[in-house]
Amino acid sequence: MIQIYVGNIPYGKDENDLKDLFGQYGEVSSVKFVNDKETGRFRGFGFVEMVNQDEANKAITALENSDFGGRTLRVNEARPRAPRPPRERSNNW
Repeated sequence: MIQIYVGNIPYGKDENDLKDLFGQYGEVSSVKFVNDKETGRFRGFGFVEMVNQDEANKAITALENSDFGGRTLRVNEARPRAPRPPRERSNNW
């Protein structure tokens, strides 16, 4: 599986819209939008998993900087998340 980062997704779109868009280039195994942990609101980016590397590369090349619902998409192969130190929690609310 090849995981693709997709940024600047219009807030009016859903996971099926993104699956249809990437599906034009090959088999999409999953789409996941990222939501804010506190508010539950969509953060404007997500990840698409594609089965085939060649199809994923074609999708990345074709869709990077393309217009999608009035916004310019940012598309690239996802990089592993860098480890972050644990956040300190304040007792002051």
